[in-house]
Amino acid sequence: MGFAAFAGHKYLNLETFKKSGDGVKTPVWFAADPSTSVDSSEARLYVYTIGDSGKAKRIRNNPRIRIAPCDVRGNVQGDWVEARAEIVTGDEAEHGTQLLNKKYFPWKQILAFFAWFSRRGRTVMAIRPV
Repeated sequence: MGFAAFAGHKYLNLETFKKSGDGVKTPVWFAADPSTSVDSSEARLYVYTIGDSGKAKRIRNNPRIRIAPCDVRGNVQGDWVEARAEIVTGDEAEHGTQLLNKKYFPWKQILAFFAWFSRRGRTVMAIRPV
């Protein structure tokens, strides 16, 4: 298992689930943790979002997700993979943020600059294979 299909991709399509069971798909930036192999069951991918976004609320309610590699518009470019997501804090959130900053330099830093003016906090999520 693992996330080998995501190597070399810039975006993943993240499907979270409402209480009704309906899925909501969103293309997002992600970064893989290099301390684990992407094709192992220990693989971790990191995503960030606005803390009160719909996807963050849905993950807090139900950690079950599906992910697939995609383009910037969300057009799926591979198979869907079952996974679990959790909101992380502290050192792990900082680690995920550093990985995202490195992968998406300078775009992530530009967005972070403008986000600084917003009162909405950011949340980091860790995605793990099922």
